Amino acid sequence: MKLEMTELGPVKRALKIEVPEDAVNSEFLKVYTELKRQVRVPGFRQGKAPVSVLEKRYSKMVEQDVVQRIVPDYYQRAVKEAGVVPVVVEIPPFERLKIQRNASFTFTATVEIKPTIKLGDYRPPNPISLKPDTRTVTDEQIDEALTNLREQHAQIEAAPEGAVLADGMHAVLNVEGLLEDQPLEGTKKTGHLHQIGSKTPILGIEVDEHLTGETVGAKIDIRQEYPASHPDERLAGKTVTFRIDVEAIKQQTLPELDDEFAKDCGDYDSLEHLRTSIREQLDTLLKRDIEDGYKEQVMNRLVQMHHFDIPDPLIDRELQTMVRQKMLRDHQKGQGGIDEPLKLQEEAKRLQQELQPEAKKRVKLSLILECLADKEGLSVEDDDIDAEMTKLAQSVKMPVEEVKKMLDAGGQQSREEFRERILAEKALQLVYEFCVIQG
Repeated sequence: MKLEMTELGPVKRALKIEVPEDAVNSEFLKVYTELKRQVRVPGFRQGKAPVSVLEKRYSKMVEQDVVQRIVPDYYQRAVKEAGVVPVVVEIPPFERLKIQRNASFTFTATVEIKPTIKLGDYRPPNPISLKPDTRTVTDEQIDEALTNLREQHAQIEAAPEGAVLADGMHAVLNVEGLLEDQPLEGTKKTGHLHQIGSKTPILGIEVDEHLTGETVGAKIDIRQEYPASHPDERLAGKTVTFRIDVEAIKQQTLPELDDEFAKDCGDYDSLEHLRTSIREQLDTLLKRDIEDGYKEQVMNRLVQMHHFDIPDPLIDRELQTMVRQKMLRDHQKGQGGIDEPLKLQEEAKRLQQELQPEAKKRVKLSLILECLADKEGLSVEDDDIDAEMTKLAQSVKMPVEEVKKMLDAGGQQSREEFRERILAEKALQLVYEFCVIQG
């Protein structure tokens, strides 16, 4: 095999591959030998038709078969000999490639490759320097956590007679929508408990400002206009009156902050014991948050200190993944509100422009960490995978076996991406451990 590699750009190469005549003839012989056993030619016994006869009938089919055998094989050999790692490969369609017996065969593959990265300093004596994060757990944060606990254990009880609705209080409401003075199907709620100040809509309308200052027995009408383009034909271009009756007012009664309350919260001997436990939990969370912040600094510094070209297909692939995930999250949260294909396309295009810089940054960081892992001889063992599986299962509150099934369902690519993520985290952790914190 002869190989000529031409540089078309920083991350693009043309591989001109010449397959020798004897290799071409060998493949033709194999294909014709197989063909003899498979076809019947009039005037000849099964498997006895000469190649010259088969050529007249099946030459085009055989040539395509030989091309399909030779090209992938010799392409892989060429990539290995050239010492490149292809990201995207462009080979002319097989049907356009011409091959014949008793002659060498030449084809060209254009490949985009991973860039060559010259790593900057990250080990002593020139480690990455980090800005210090001096946050500590404050008494105010502990008091806030205790307040949240009290609210979780609060009782909702009837408010005193004559009570007026205000933020934090609860109203028991009867709600019904009227269209042209007639009840509108699907808009009736009875005994609905609503907290004032929560800004939680009822049947799609905001009610807090209308209820604030009202008392038991109040009757409120809220008019809601709907545009002509509204998907519900009953409401399109119409005005609905939502009639709200305040049936009762309730208030939240917080438990006393004492030793008895602490005992109700768990295995605590006293309020001081509870406070100590809260401080320890907050301190653990804060340390994790500070470490995440330091690692974010490390990642930003790695991106800033390395300069190299990135193959566009890698950025495009990451961008498409990010757009798909963002649209899926918005849909699950009910924030999308977009169903028409044209609007979906417009939203995808907008997100592509918005997320493109982040996609490029992610790909660049991934390539740097991959290079780091290779230089440091890092690898992913079965124990690493098991540990990451366990951590993931805990975060999503699922059994480990279910997480494994989900990963396996994604096939080889999903498992490989999982392994790459673990390896990247190992490389990041290594650089982080070498870092120094200023001051």
